[in-house]
Amino acid sequence: MHAFYADNFVLPLPTGHRFPMRKYSLLRERVASELPAVQLAQAPAASEGELALVHTPAYIEAIMQGTLPAPEQREIGFPWSPAMAERACRSVGATLAAARRALGLRAGAQPAGIAANLAGGTHHAYAHKGGGFCVFNDSAVAARLMQAEWARLHRHARAPLQVAVIDLDVHQGNGTASIFARDPSVFTLSLHGEKNFPFRKEDSDLDVELPDGCVDAPYLQALEHALDELDRRFTPGLILYLAGADPFEGDRLGRLSLSFDGLEARDRRVFDWAWQRRIPLAFSMAGGYGVDIDQTVQVQMNTYRVAVDYWRKWNPAG
Repeated sequence: MHAFYADNFVLPLPTGHRFPMRKYSLLRERVASELPAVQLAQAPAASEGELALVHTPAYIEAIMQGTLPAPEQREIGFPWSPAMAERACRSVGATLAAARRALGLRAGAQPAGIAANLAGGTHHAYAHKGGGFCVFNDSAVAARLMQAEWARLHRHARAPLQVAVIDLDVHQGNGTASIFARDPSVFTLSLHGEKNFPFRKEDSDLDVELPDGCVDAPYLQALEHALDELDRRFTPGLILYLAGADPFEGDRLGRLSLSFDGLEARDRRVFDWAWQRRIPLAFSMAGGYGVDIDQTVQVQMNTYRVAVDYWRKWNPAG
């Protein structure tokens, strides 16, 4: 199973900054040492042309040149630096590479079925601005680019590639919802904390709002109902899954109370839903802000273990 990383492009942050940048390298180290079935590769950088499938030219230029107005930079939550811009492009590039690998979008290539970004899930980025530690929206760019590449390989298809974004980060994917608000070819599903950030939410195709303190059983029941609704309303050819670690009970910003077992069951249900329908799936790690960073990494490792199980179903000879 291919997984793409960009943690070697380090974003310098001031001392005491609350974003746990170190979780990405810790995750890569554990995947490398514990999951030999995962083939790690450095993420390519998304090009400005690829970013422009979603983001406005003015916003892309401001990020690349460091000319974003200070209030808009503060909304992102990171100080600007060339490394910030580079890492943002690599984070998008990792999801592009994973989605392309999952779909098999090369002449003669077979779908791998499942591939991953060891970071990503930057769902608070809108077309014209960033926010909440999100610079560019990797899922949105991946959906648009995969549709374009799929169309080139299937010139006689009567309809575009249908993409479902299954967003199980604890925070609503407001940027993604906004970008695809009028696009029937992309279905946005968000299962999130009702009272959590962002406090002004957008309308996804399907929003499921959960109360503070929600535990495993009601969460998994809500997920089951959401997947049933997705099944009734949409037939995707690609799933982009945001496997946030922040619904975990030990997360500083999550406000939900899922256990390790509950989150693993969540992941297994999503991967199984995709497998039963033979829908390729690319996943990203999205949020995770554990009081103990090792617990965040453990949640993510559990996601990778589940992913490898289902990748082997797609690739029994692998």
